Amino acid sequence: MDSEKKVLGLVYGNELLSYSFGPNHVMNSKRMEAFFRAIESEGLLSNDKILLIRPRMATVDEIMLYHDGKYVEFVREMSIEGIGLLDHGDTPAFPGVFEAASYVVGSTLAAFETLMKHEIKYAMNPMGGLHHARRGRAAGFCVFNDIGVLIEKARKEYGLRRILYVDLDAHHGDGVMYDYYEDPDLYIVDFHENGRYLYPGTGFENETGRGAAVGTKLNLVLRPGASDYEFEEKMDKAKQFISQKSFELTILQAGVDSISEDPITHLNLSAYSHLSMLSFLKELSSKSIIGPLIILGGGGYNLNNIAEVWTKIVKALIGS
Repeated sequence: MDSEKKVLGLVYGNELLSYSFGPNHVMNSKRMEAFFRAIESEGLLSNDKILLIRPRMATVDEIMLYHDGKYVEFVREMSIEGIGLLDHGDTPAFPGVFEAASYVVGSTLAAFETLMKHEIKYAMNPMGGLHHARRGRAAGFCVFNDIGVLIEKARKEYGLRRILYVDLDAHHGDGVMYDYYEDPDLYIVDFHENGRYLYPGTGFENETGRGAAVGTKLNLVLRPGASDYEFEEKMDKAKQFISQKSFELTILQAGVDSISEDPITHLNLSAYSHLSMLSFLKELSSKSIIGPLIILGGGGYNLNNIAEVWTKIVKALIGS
């Protein structure tokens, strides 16, 4: 089938397995392996509606669209040494971490570039969505913030201004939220577990942006143990918020650590939460209200949840 008739561009390749902090760390290669096995067993790798996109490394210039040059050089040096920490606790260096993180960023950009060529309706990088990294530091398993790089690339090279970022990860997307807290053209809808109980301890409902950006940020806080019923209540607020504007690009971070039985979080959602948001965004995208739609995998450390929910997202995107 000709690529012009594809529906979903999906980044797929062993290069994504390299973003792994080792077998004893929850962010390891088994996550992508579980997802790849699931989509292969479902026959999705040969589905004629899916265009497989090879991972690529981002260039240093691309990474520096968002990140500080000194920090990028720090990661490169730590990658050669291969020991120590990139932050103050949970993001260790390993040999080749610079290249692995560059593959995450480059793969998100490859998905976006394919989307902008109008070869596909939707794009997905399952290893993307590293929302904790800040412009000048690593944080929360995130070395480079591919979301920030994507936003800057979309603006500086494609002229897109008003962008919508939706985050379903159990952890608050603090890197994106605070680095764009005064940006009136980046609208954020962030569902997450209450920061009083979970890293990074931020993202409260009174945080709505600063200066000209007041009212462009929406934190939707869920109590530990929250169910789909409580998600649905918050979803109504999200729909009202999103529907007030039109956007030129929409980024969905579909972290599945908000699904029940994740080992490091405390929410009790099911795939319903992710699929309901996806359905809403697909409908708006089809009406050209929110621009092109790109999905990034984000967190999630229960392998069964990764395999189930992300596979269901792929099926929903292609209408299966």
